[in-house]
Amino acid sequence: MADQVILLDENVSMFGSRVRIALAEKGIKYEYKEQDLVNKSPLLLQMNPVHKKIPVLIHNGKPICESLVIVEYIDEVWNNDKSPLLPSDAYERAHARFWANYVDQKIYDAIVKILTTKGEELEAAKEVFIGILKVLEDELGDKPYFGGEKFSFADIALVCFSTWFYAVENFGDFSIESRLPKLVSWAKRCMQKETVSKSLSDEKAVYDFVVTYRKELGIE
Repeated sequence: MADQVILLDENVSMFGSRVRIALAEKGIKYEYKEQDLVNKSPLLLQMNPVHKKIPVLIHNGKPICESLVIVEYIDEVWNNDKSPLLPSDAYERAHARFWANYVDQKIYDAIVKILTTKGEELEAAKEVFIGILKVLEDELGDKPYFGGEKFSFADIALVCFSTWFYAVENFGDFSIESRLPKLVSWAKRCMQKETVSKSLSDEKAVYDFVVTYRKELGIE
């Protein structure tokens, strides 16, 4: 019997994008169920009762939560040689996890700060954000991808934020590419992959989402 795979997600979610990319990389067919995070569905609350957040992957009725955990699960369960997401070498695997964890700890909060502040606080938030990305650009160096020649785990962890750069630049009034050309070139390289471009949310849709979010917060 074929595996039943369901993804509980929200279109503009950068974290959900990670899972969509991983599923696409493995060629896994799945049912997509868009979630309303204001009025959370009984299914979401049942499948992720601890955090009540997306994404949630439901594999043959069993839920897996937290985006990076899900990506690793996908790599382990559908572990064909065609497209491994994590290296086979233990040290390289740990290295990839380190950078994915760095992204998780730093990027989201930095983006939210830029999108929800003004004045001096915004200027400071922009410099913090650029500093975080500069560390990643230095790690990337002259490699095509974070793992070397092949798109893999650390790339998936970070590229999901790239469609938020448009909103960040517009509301922050600055250019990421002028400060971090290698990192932006890497993002464009990733977007040339169909598994990435078709899995990420549209940057204009993200921008519209941010406009609504800022209005709700009374920022405009």
